[in-house]
Amino acid sequence: MMWLGIVLICAVALLPALVSLRRAPRPRSERESALALYRGQLAELDRDHAGGLIGAAEYDAARLEIQRRLLAADRLQDAEIVPPRRSRAGWILATIPVLAFALYLTNGHPSLPAQPLSLRHTPQDAKSDALIAELRNGLSGLAPTDPRYAQGYLLLGQAEASRQHYAAAARAWHRVLDQKFDPMLALQTAEAQTRAEGHVSADSLALYKQAIPAIPQDAPYRMSIEARIAEGEHDASATR
Repeated sequence: MMWLGIVLICAVALLPALVSLRRAPRPRSERESALALYRGQLAELDRDHAGGLIGAAEYDAARLEIQRRLLAADRLQDAEIVPPRRSRAGWILATIPVLAFALYLTNGHPSLPAQPLSLRHTPQDAKSDALIAELRNGLSGLAPTDPRYAQGYLLLGQAEASRQHYAAAARAWHRVLDQKFDPMLALQTAEAQTRAEGHVSADSLALYKQAIPAIPQDAPYRMSIEARIAEGEHDASATR
């Protein structure tokens, strides 16, 4: 059944190309094609002149040149143009999904089980883990009065958030907020906590409320903050 669905999807994807290929007009001769081209150029030139896009001098010169080419094309012999074989193009289109299936089957199969995230970690992920662990260990030995303390935990939170470890990012940023309150960092912390917990907790709600007075009224993200506050207040009233 799975293979049938894949075949149907491929057929639907290729159908517009096959229909266009079938309906494509066939030029009957070299003379007719040239005449149609230059007549179209004349019509386009007239439109540009009527719209004021080109001046009278340029219009006259271009029109004279196109008319000269039109007369030369009219003297061409009606040698019939042999169009490309459409059946060949159709076979090429039909070969594309076959080649795609063959490429896919070299490394996968629909029946293969899902691979855990831990098995998909790259050497770069392992290197990032080691650097973050080293940063965390270094920060654990710093006193809160150390100038490197806040900057280090701010960097640690950014690194954890970039890996979507939102709970760890919020914990790191809380240490910075304990030293000095910053509205934008408070919003980042509240949003990280909300993503990690799946709802607006009381702590996140407090951070949103504390930070929003510093947000300009015309800020494009103010509405989303107000929505978070309303969500948190609703959840708080529902649990009472």
